Amino acid sequence: MREVMTKSMARNIFYGGSLFFILIFLGLSAHSHRYIVTTSTDAETLTESVVAGKHVWERHACVNCHSILGEGAYFAPEVGNVMERWGVLDDPEGAFVALKGWMEAQPTGIEGRRQMPQFNLSDEEIRNLADFLLWTNTIDTQDWPPNEAG
Repeated sequence: MREVMTKSMARNIFYGGSLFFILIFLGLSAHSHRYIVTTSTDAETLTESVVAGKHVWERHACVNCHSILGEGAYFAPEVGNVMERWGVLDDPEGAFVALKGWMEAQPTGIEGRRQMPQFNLSDEEIRNLADFLLWTNTIDTQDWPPNEAG
């Protein structure tokens, strides 16, 4: 091999390497897109109420305090499995009642505790949010969060 690299050799290495890594990137992107689309969303159980609950979640920026499935802030508890922790996983009406009671009791006013603001949600918004939280509990998170309360 030559001890001196010419400009044309350097250019060929640059273009060849760039093309190689672009192809690798595109292949991995296509693979991850196919994997995410086919495995991560439980589309069969995705109802209008669940979608509306997700909009309530986003509109009130719940992720700024809570984490859901490990994503978000860690100021307040994980809510991806909250319905299971509350024991209302198989009872949509019980989930609504439990969430409504919790939401309406906020803020508690207990000194030294983190306080959740009062959002003054309608019953329909609370029901949709409860359906969304019940739906998130059905997602296979591969044992995440590592402990029960996130």
